[in-house]
Amino acid sequence: MKPKSNIRLSIIVFLFFIGLIIRLDCSIGQSFESLSPTPPMGWNSWNKFGCNVNEAMIKEMADAMVNSGMKDAGYEYIVIDDCWQTGRDSDGNIIPDPERFPSGMKALADYIHSKGLKFGLYSCAGSKTCQGRPGSRGYQFQDARQYAAWGVDYLKYDWCYDEGQDAKAAYKTMSDALKECGRPIVFSICEWGDNKPWKWGKGIGHLWRTTADIRDCFDCSINWGGLGVLQILDKQAGLEEHAGPGHWNDPDMLEIGNGGQTITEYKTHFSLWCMLAAPLMAGNDLRKMDDSIRMILTNKEAIAINQDKLGMQGFKFIDYGDLEIWVKALSDGDAAFCFLNRSSQPVDLDFNWKKMGIHHFSVAQNGFNLWKNEYHVKDLWNNDFTGTSKENLKHRLAGHEALLVRLSNGE
Repeated sequence: MKPKSNIRLSIIVFLFFIGLIIRLDCSIGQSFESLSPTPPMGWNSWNKFGCNVNEAMIKEMADAMVNSGMKDAGYEYIVIDDCWQTGRDSDGNIIPDPERFPSGMKALADYIHSKGLKFGLYSCAGSKTCQGRPGSRGYQFQDARQYAAWGVDYLKYDWCYDEGQDAKAAYKTMSDALKECGRPIVFSICEWGDNKPWKWGKGIGHLWRTTADIRDCFDCSINWGGLGVLQILDKQAGLEEHAGPGHWNDPDMLEIGNGGQTITEYKTHFSLWCMLAAPLMAGNDLRKMDDSIRMILTNKEAIAINQDKLGMQGFKFIDYGDLEIWVKALSDGDAAFCFLNRSSQPVDLDFNWKKMGIHHFSVAQNGFNLWKNEYHVKDLWNNDFTGTSKENLKHRLAGHEALLVRLSNGE
């Protein structure tokens, strides 16, 4: 027989190597930095439902994401925003609302996972959430472990009741907690761009809000808070250098289907978010959307622009006032162009590809050259080819319309 001391030593060595293997597996196979190689796609409860969330509705939304074709189009996260939590128990553990979520969050996460989807929750860096529920300040590591135990895949982290904290330090604390929680969780920084998170968010979060909350209007600004599509777009110009695989600028969630804009404006909203490599988080009632809304949200050619593996954010190439041209470099030498009519009146477009040319580092580095190559031009909303880059692009843009095209090398 081996001496007992040798047996104990063997057990200790065995457990050490098992732990090492587990840690290596987490760090190599599911590292924090590798969790969001393309902008996240999913659905969030806030824009449509606010605090009116419950277990049955969230399950129905997961069902609708699958049945509507959104899952097949790339959407995967079902995220419950504020108001799911009511307090903490005697040990400090966060408590879901027992009336609204009677089965608990683990059972709800299991249901969502059974649909091939992922589950997300909301919290706040302050002592309270924006709706006065318990925040995570002082409980970051405890909350992160609880989220992991429930099966959470995505955390949106707000900035209300911050009580004078340093934003970078506060978000890094929760980031550190998520990195240690034992489960890969995408981290969404939501401090509204007040502290320029694009300058420090990489490595701390996977996406960061760049503006105040979006409102369901195309061209508006609300004095008590909130911006329309155009107002948010204007704040994205110049931020493109900070975006890329695993770290995305977030101009907020989609309002498509909530009734405040026309179908043309919703198409433009979606086109611009795709050009910006923005997270595509739907915010409508997926159970009740009509075909026109579903077709916008599931336009796979537009989504391909957003999800392109090169991971470059589009930039404003030309500003003619009411007419703007945005360009996004794509993999395999392709490029996307978005011609935006900011005006409510029609604009006649007659664009000479060769005359305008392209002078921008991101496109040049990707091998895109309008002078050397001939490109096929495809209208991604009408799903047809409009010609080549040897011909002028002519189109009558309706008020607030965006023409979204993809240029593919004809060689």
